[in-house]
Amino acid sequence: MSDHSLKNTSDDQPELSRRGFLKTGLGGALLLSTVSLSAGLSGCATAPADRISAVDTRTDARYQFQFLSRDDIALFEALLPAMFAGALPEEANQRRFAIAGTIERIDQGIVMFSPANQQELRKLFDMLNFTPTRIALAGVWSDWPSVSTDAADAFLNRWRNSRIGLLNNGYIALTKISNVAFYGHAPHWHVSGYAGPPAWAVEALPQFHSA
Repeated sequence: MSDHSLKNTSDDQPELSRRGFLKTGLGGALLLSTVSLSAGLSGCATAPADRISAVDTRTDARYQFQFLSRDDIALFEALLPAMFAGALPEEANQRRFAIAGTIERIDQGIVMFSPANQQELRKLFDMLNFTPTRIALAGVWSDWPSVSTDAADAFLNRWRNSRIGLLNNGYIALTKISNVAFYGHAPHWHVSGYAGPPAWAVEALPQFHSA
């Protein structure tokens, strides 16, 4: 399984809301806009998922999604096991909780982005969720809930190694927001080798103390 993790992710977090994710050029921008429009006209669900059942996904039923749609959630449920194959818990239930929590934090992070970056990500997600472009550009024939971890990993590798800027930048966007959401979560710091904030910071800064 390939390693799709980005090192020193926590250091990049403040920059994510200020930089463009998809620097695709005019052709890529036109393609993304066309796909997003086509997805909307075809009835592809891009409305935020709001609250969803926790029975199958292990998502916190109290959590209200503000950006990710149900299709987007299914996309990340397929991709995250490939991205973090060696870092996720082995026990099935804990694994589902870890994936669900990461998806919630992805949603929380995107809400903090600029409107321009949100629009870029919405077009990217629509491209991956719209069947014709998912097949043509991602090489994924099944819908995301049916995609195996091996197939998701193969897709990520194709986009990572692609000479097409749109696809390569799409890979960077997907992995960056996922890495920040996963490795930026305190219980996962040890997985990336980060020991946590120094003791003096824990003592001095109020955000490290319980209310």
